Amino acid sequence: MKAVYISEPGGPEVLEVREAEVPVPGPGEVLIDVVAAGLNRADVQQRRGFYPPPAGASDIPGLEVSGRIAGFGPGVSKAFSLGDKVVALLAGGGYAQQVAVPAEQVLRVPEGVDLVTAASLPEVSATVYSNLIMTAQLQPGETVLIHGATGGIGTMAIQLAKAYGAKVAATAGTDEKVSTAKAFLGADIAINYTEEDFAESLRRQNGGLGADVILDVVGAKYLSQNVDALADYGRLVVIGLQGGTKGELDLGQLLKKRAAVVATALRPRPVEEKGAIMNAVRDAVWPMVSDGRIRPLVAKTFPLDQVQAAHRYFDSGDHVGKILLLM
Repeated sequence: MKAVYISEPGGPEVLEVREAEVPVPGPGEVLIDVVAAGLNRADVQQRRGFYPPPAGASDIPGLEVSGRIAGFGPGVSKAFSLGDKVVALLAGGGYAQQVAVPAEQVLRVPEGVDLVTAASLPEVSATVYSNLIMTAQLQPGETVLIHGATGGIGTMAIQLAKAYGAKVAATAGTDEKVSTAKAFLGADIAINYTEEDFAESLRRQNGGLGADVILDVVGAKYLSQNVDALADYGRLVVIGLQGGTKGELDLGQLLKKRAAVVATALRPRPVEEKGAIMNAVRDAVWPMVSDGRIRPLVAKTFPLDQVQAAHRYFDSGDHVGKILLLM
């Protein structure tokens, strides 16, 4: 089979398509013939040498795929049949024509979604649902601030929060993306962070109130502003470190607001936790996808042998929604 390897840390040019051995599914695993794989920020960080795969995971990048069940390891308890159309959440290995994955991390494709588009769903659905709903306990009527409005995480988070009855504020870096966040994705408030202080702008547009929940992909660069933007009893959930790992935290401000800062990562979690998250996604998110309350958004697709071009497009930041590799 063909698969993508990282020759050395660096830019898109270090991604190489090579021949690789077909993985053999181990106990509790299924083998998937991959149709499409989603690109994620974690793939870029791995390519740059900043985010190595967890112990025991494949060196091949790729955290989500869609495809068909092609085989079974011993002891698979989840009810699948050969040829079933599925999506999978991975710790690695997705940029390949076949992948072996624990059955707990595999779901059937939601009704009404084609198999290619389905590759845009598992990682963002699991990340957004686990953080907004399971961790932050977002409630109807609360205000949530989503950073990175038009990326894969942002587009899913805005739609999911709206479907849960939250008031949604979002940040983006251009007026065009601000307009997209409001007109296309349904955000109630959209802020151009290059032109405004997002904490001040949020309060001005939200009746003087901050955010009950903030979903942040930036990290240290936004830490003080995020705490400033929190409402009383607010919850800041950090899921990315694009803006660095070390920042100054005003504990006095946090105490005054009785607020919380939580940081989570999906990739290194044990299989049992990922399985629980995927089951929750199946029960809570898939019905919203099937009835149209959440629309999977694919910006562009690339064949596997154009993986370098796909990463260059990702790095440009011009996309709205997900970028997919086709096998």
